[in-house]
Amino acid sequence: MLVIENANVVLEDRIMRGGTVIVEGDRIAGLSKRCVPHDWGNAERFDARGLYVGPGFVDIHVHGGGGHMFYSEPGKAAEHFLRHGETTVLATLYYDLTKERFLDAIGRVKAAMAVQDGGPIRGFYMEGPYMNPAYGASPEKNCWKGVIRPEDYTGIVDLAGGLAKVWAVAPERDGVEDFVKYAKKVNPGARIAVGHSEATPEQIRRLREYGLSIATHCMDATGSRTEWVGTRGCGPDEACMLDDDMYAELICDSLGVHVCPDLIKLLIKVKGFSKVMLITDSFVSGEAPPDRLKDVPDLSFDGAGNLSGSRLTMDMACRNLVRHTGCTMEQAFLMASGNPARAIGMYGEIGSIAKGKRADLVICNEMFDVKHVVMSGRFITRREDDDNA
Repeated sequence: MLVIENANVVLEDRIMRGGTVIVEGDRIAGLSKRCVPHDWGNAERFDARGLYVGPGFVDIHVHGGGGHMFYSEPGKAAEHFLRHGETTVLATLYYDLTKERFLDAIGRVKAAMAVQDGGPIRGFYMEGPYMNPAYGASPEKNCWKGVIRPEDYTGIVDLAGGLAKVWAVAPERDGVEDFVKYAKKVNPGARIAVGHSEATPEQIRRLREYGLSIATHCMDATGSRTEWVGTRGCGPDEACMLDDDMYAELICDSLGVHVCPDLIKLLIKVKGFSKVMLITDSFVSGEAPPDRLKDVPDLSFDGAGNLSGSRLTMDMACRNLVRHTGCTMEQAFLMASGNPARAIGMYGEIGSIAKGKRADLVICNEMFDVKHVVMSGRFITRREDDDNA
């Protein structure tokens, strides 16, 4: 048994001040308030000294970080994010990979999951292969511009199998519905996302019956179609805001470059805190940023100086969110843990601090500086010299 005492426990609707989290094995056994005396016997007792204990972060859209991409070094990439409190990640594969590299990457990630049994990698977020070539990967790197053919994708879908938690597609592409049907046949529980797309709401709604329920990095790599000069078209972002059941992914960097603070506030105002989820979309890039952004720690760029994901970790994203919007700590944790867990159908297991759930916990201060990480009831990182400020 592990007992974490003197903690500010972050629940979804409030913070339990001076609380205690009781862990048995890899599960949360219960919560207790400081004023309730109890003899914990031989349990390991950890004094949080007023730090905040929240659910482990759930990052469903992350390509790599710390110098390691998930498609090539999944174990090392996972370790980087785990140190920042991300106890659940979906290894994200992008549509600049060829079929052979997709297959190789899936095999590498599955092998890493087998070695790190119980580690943070819980499956795949497949950002491709069939998205709109006009948004995202440069033309020379896009390997999937042509006709959508079963002989190209069945091997990828079969190998990913039930580990493919999300398939992101551009609904406007010819033949994409057949691809989605096959992906759902292989894994009925997979979620479909609209991503790198200029689809109309009507095109998006046609895929709702297959489980389209996520907008990939809302307000990034999305377009709209306009028929008349001077008018605004209705595209994926607007379709997401119109659909009360759709989750909106949000990249929240320090300068509000991906999504400016006013648009972040608009998205939350329309969708509510329960339907917006933070992602890092973290990437590894050796390209130098533009001079005016050279000192920004959480942005990633391509060779042309354009945005190419981020260098975020989820603790950074939460800190940025609070600064941009003034939201509370529990609201930030909801968007960084609870909502993404719900979006991929894993909320019964992770995403909040509740009895019976897996004991994945992040212990941090009010600025989301991660001091300790607990995964499956075991301390993964433990900084004995922290100041607990």
